[in-house]
Amino acid sequence: MEVKTAEEAVQWIHSLLPFGIKPGLKRMEWMLEALGHPEQRLTAVHVAGTNGKGSTVSFLRHILTAGGFSVGTFTSPYIEQFSERISVNGVPISDRDLLQAAQRLKPVVEEVAQSDLGSPTEFEVLTAMMFYHFAEVAKPDICLIEVGLGGRLDSTNVVTPVLSIITMIGHDHMHILGHTLAEIAYEKAGIIKPGIPVISGVEGEEAYTVISETARQIGSPLHQLNETFLVESLQGRTFTYKEEKDEEAVRYHAGLYGAHQHKNAALALKAVSLLSNSLKRQIGKEAKAIGIANTSWPGRFEIIQVNPPIVLDGAHNEEGFLALTAALQERFSDKSIHVLLASTKEKDMNVLLKPFATSGLEVAFSFTSFDFHRAANAEDLFKQAPVKRKQVAADWRKALKTMMENLGEQDVLVVTGSLYFISEVRQSLASHKEGM
Repeated sequence: MEVKTAEEAVQWIHSLLPFGIKPGLKRMEWMLEALGHPEQRLTAVHVAGTNGKGSTVSFLRHILTAGGFSVGTFTSPYIEQFSERISVNGVPISDRDLLQAAQRLKPVVEEVAQSDLGSPTEFEVLTAMMFYHFAEVAKPDICLIEVGLGGRLDSTNVVTPVLSIITMIGHDHMHILGHTLAEIAYEKAGIIKPGIPVISGVEGEEAYTVISETARQIGSPLHQLNETFLVESLQGRTFTYKEEKDEEAVRYHAGLYGAHQHKNAALALKAVSLLSNSLKRQIGKEAKAIGIANTSWPGRFEIIQVNPPIVLDGAHNEEGFLALTAALQERFSDKSIHVLLASTKEKDMNVLLKPFATSGLEVAFSFTSFDFHRAANAEDLFKQAPVKRKQVAADWRKALKTMMENLGEQDVLVVTGSLYFISEVRQSLASHKEGM
């Protein structure tokens, strides 16, 4: 059946979801060969990591656009609308272009599905559409391509970039990527290409050893955070950045909140330095400062209401909750914090909420669920949680409405636990405002 509208195109892409996660690159290689290898015609930066991929891409995109470049981005999951996953200069792919890409891909997908390789997954098809759109239609100066899962066998790992970035490595998707940091690092290190520079924000000896050894073995120049370039967090959103060649550090004010975002910003600044050859011109100090200051990324300690504060944060793993706890301690240590939390099934609340249990913050948790095929049961989250003040909220919409209505001057509301949940909450709040 032919797809005739953008809505039908999205429905067709979503229909491939039951094929799940199928590691391996053969289906991607098959489709891209049928498309004439669009991935080979892109100037690309490939970004992997457990946390910080989206924020690093956003910092880098804002700097590059401030410097006058057109920038394609491929990110996931989406927060506001499906089409934002494929964007140019922050503008999501249009319905017309999405439909065109789907119509070009559909016969290719149907052909490979009839082969021994089987049907491509939703993410593989979306990746192929991205390569086609950027190479054939949008033609941005540079593309920032975020890994979907892992790195080594991720569908994006068919591209040969001019630069690779590994943000950080932590405990996530361990049922797929491995149960130790070394095993997870091995999967992330799979994006490192021979002779192509790699920037690393990896911390901890176990993961760093894997990244540095991989880079050494295949001859990839390694630029490690706090070795070849330095970042120092100051108060609030301010930090300093310095490279080996610099006489003194430069002070920046970040658009995103939290000390962990200063590290992501530093990765982006280092990337800009290394990209000057590929882009054939330097990016000035002003563009860097403007880009860093203007960076925003939905669902990353996003304060959607100031008084009383409401924060959306897609913390969904151990490192994410550590960063969220630290940001709350720095910003709202004198407040009473109310958390509405929904998560996916594979998460362990005993591990994720440990930072809260020892933080000294005054926190009350409401555990809920949402309409998602991998969403955890609210009762299960409640039973796991190693916190004293907790309750079950059967309907997250009713719970959110009640919590917002009862917020006082000394209260903070935090919605967290899964980026998919944050996406639903954000869309619900936006439609509520429009209807007022």
